[in-house]
Amino acid sequence: MVDGGIAKADKTEFKECLSLTWKQPYILRLALSAGIGGLLFGYDTGVISGALLYIRDDFKEVEKSTVLQETIVSMAVAGAIIGAAIGGWMNDKWGRRKSIIIADVLFFAGAIVMAIAPVPGVIILGRIFVGIGVGMASMTAPLYISEASPARIRGALVSMNGLLITGGQFLSYLINLAFTKAPGTWRWMLGVAGLPALVQFLLMLSLPESPRWLYRKGRKEEAAEILGKIYPADEVKNEIGALRRSVEEEIAQEGGVGEEGLSGKLRKALSSTVVRRGLAAGILSQVAQQFVGINSVMYYSPTIVQLAGFASNSTALALSLITSGLNAVGSIVSMYFVDRAGRRRLMLISLVGIVACLAVLSGIFFAAASHSPLVGETETQFFGNATCSDYKIGSSIRWKCTDCLKAAADCGFCASTPNKLQPGACLASNDLTKDTCHANHREWYTQGCPSDFGWLALIALGAYIISYSPGMGTVPWIINSEIYPLRFRGLCGGIAAVSNWGANLIVSQSFLSLTQALGTAPTFLLFGVVSMFAFVLIFFVVPETKGLQFEEVESMLEDKGYKPWKTRKRTTPQP
Repeated sequence: MVDGGIAKADKTEFKECLSLTWKQPYILRLALSAGIGGLLFGYDTGVISGALLYIRDDFKEVEKSTVLQETIVSMAVAGAIIGAAIGGWMNDKWGRRKSIIIADVLFFAGAIVMAIAPVPGVIILGRIFVGIGVGMASMTAPLYISEASPARIRGALVSMNGLLITGGQFLSYLINLAFTKAPGTWRWMLGVAGLPALVQFLLMLSLPESPRWLYRKGRKEEAAEILGKIYPADEVKNEIGALRRSVEEEIAQEGGVGEEGLSGKLRKALSSTVVRRGLAAGILSQVAQQFVGINSVMYYSPTIVQLAGFASNSTALALSLITSGLNAVGSIVSMYFVDRAGRRRLMLISLVGIVACLAVLSGIFFAAASHSPLVGETETQFFGNATCSDYKIGSSIRWKCTDCLKAAADCGFCASTPNKLQPGACLASNDLTKDTCHANHREWYTQGCPSDFGWLALIALGAYIISYSPGMGTVPWIINSEIYPLRFRGLCGGIAAVSNWGANLIVSQSFLSLTQALGTAPTFLLFGVVSMFAFVLIFFVVPETKGLQFEEVESMLEDKGYKPWKTRKRTTPQP
């Protein structure tokens, strides 16, 4: 049922989703068209990680400033906070379809601005435009899919939005690789993002509004017509009746909420025990999704690969494809298990794996730092006057590569050849020194040091992604599409999305600074500790919504004996 949750979880499996969408292709058309918003979300997350490597090469002020690098990445997130904040209001006021169309316009405009940017400041402006569009789409697309999908496959179709997010990330890495040798590199990488937005804009013009939103606005004939395209003819009458009863009950319950404006509606929402409990679960899920460190990996994946000891930009991009591909695989796994294992259980299992992988990653980076190659006096003197100004030849203090890269002066490490782990040279970091190092068939390092632990770090990073993607990657969005009463769903979804993007902003704006201040290993250890706290909080705050109608979720939240860790069974018969 459109107005319900999952009709029966053990039958709502991936194969049923395929079967039903094969019989009713209109459902798949709706879901895929709206899901392009997820593709845009994912593309933006992934593309900047590769583009940043080349933006650093083109603009020396970016290369020398960690804060400027973080700002280029995180301003899209800041824009997304604005987009998510206004998106909730727009969803309720103008509908899900129009909100997606407006998001496409903003995303397309931002992509063009970034592609022609003459200075870093214009790139940042374009990132803000893109971010606003992504923020609106990130909360609107799952909502649209949820409300326009049959209940028994709703979880799988909303998970498909998560698959498109990870698919967008993988696509961005492929496109990044494709343009590494092209003139303009990063301009093409960022500009191509406008194409999916244009495609979705055209598709959404031909698609209908959410039937629930239409019925809510009194446009009952339009809602019935859309239900007729979603359900078999013999089920349509029952679905319309169920939708009518659900909406009428909610209108009766809310009274004049819709006439009080945004602030009045917010006060009314927060006065409800159901909404407060729902928001606690929804916001916690969204914040935890970010604070486990995922976007430090996705935004800075090539940089992390370089920190693990791989110096080349193109090599770092190619190896980052592994993490992005595993993320996409994890989303497919989620589509199969989310309506079988349950939302809450998937998140908890996911967090156990995340904590373990972050602990291993931290240990690997600790080991890599302790085995960093020494700076050799002879090796450094070989390059004459190019020596790093902070490195004192003849000093009793022996420097390692890590000391060289942390020097107050802008320095880089030119590795020994043929063995990169032998003592190398600590030199002033500039284009001439870099070219001289390469001319001597040596690797030039500015982000990380040569290491035998690089492949171990990649394996642990892959395991982290596999742990994250099926649970914490997709489930928070599903929880937020199910846990709020319809009358407040747009508003509450907006609040939760803003919390997600706010946490995202904190992570993306601080990751590089943390790695500089604390070191790479302590930074991953910090994320691991936060993930442990997230496990405890989710266990005690987030309920299981698997198999429950929307009405049953609301009834569960208002129960005086409500305990999130106790599973609630269905109380209404399956149609």
